Amino acid sequence: MNALPLILTVFIACVVEAVEALTIVLATGITREWRSTFQGMAAALGALAVITAAVGPAVSYLPLTALRVVVGALLAIFGLQWLRKAVLRATGHKALHDEASAYRREVAAAEAAGRQAKRGVNDWYSFTLAFKGVLLEGLEVVFIVITFGDNQRNIGAAVIGAAAAIILVTIVGIAVRAPLTKVPENWMKLAVGVMLTSFGTFWGAEGAGVRWPGSDAALLVLIPVIAVVAAASIAWLRVRQAAVTVPARPSEVVSS
Repeated sequence: MNALPLILTVFIACVVEAVEALTIVLATGITREWRSTFQGMAAALGALAVITAAVGPAVSYLPLTALRVVVGALLAIFGLQWLRKAVLRATGHKALHDEASAYRREVAAAEAAGRQAKRGVNDWYSFTLAFKGVLLEGLEVVFIVITFGDNQRNIGAAVIGAAAAIILVTIVGIAVRAPLTKVPENWMKLAVGVMLTSFGTFWGAEGAGVRWPGSDAALLVLIPVIAVVAAASIAWLRVRQAAVTVPARPSEVVSS
């Protein structure tokens, strides 16, 4: 399979995770203390390296057919969840994820928390907050890289996509020192949902014994079909919402 679709899918998915981690790190470092924040980041990256070293090789020993069924099902579930939320947000049925609001909430929480030195860390709150944010979002990145890369027998391409996303978000974050509020996150999540659902459906069916016409080239049809279904769902919900909206009645003018 051409590595470009794999790289782009991993890149987009990891950009979303990196933006969320960056929001937490920036809010903590700016309002509290950068040293403790960086210590928390370093500890989380160390934990991620250990987890990846332990879990990554084990995945490669699983039978490819069983792996594709399990991972395909999981990716399809995750993709459909992302699609559902993105469609609801695009049609106003669910509030948009506001990175600026999330940043303000993190800042307020950081400013309100007390300062406590612990285990060689000057500000334990900054350490734990950065550790939690980087570890949780990092675990999702690791899952994306391992599952996508191992299924396609191309871990290198998946790593390239993830590394490019992390480097890009880090550079932009350092440059602006603010949350990436201009990133159209909902549309990115919609795109990731389409890709996850497509790959999950493809791999799950392939693991179950389905032989796709054209083999991997079938993804070139499957991805646009799922994207069209998502777009049609957005259009249908918007039309339905407009139809049930009762326009305000004009005020009656009472002549004297």
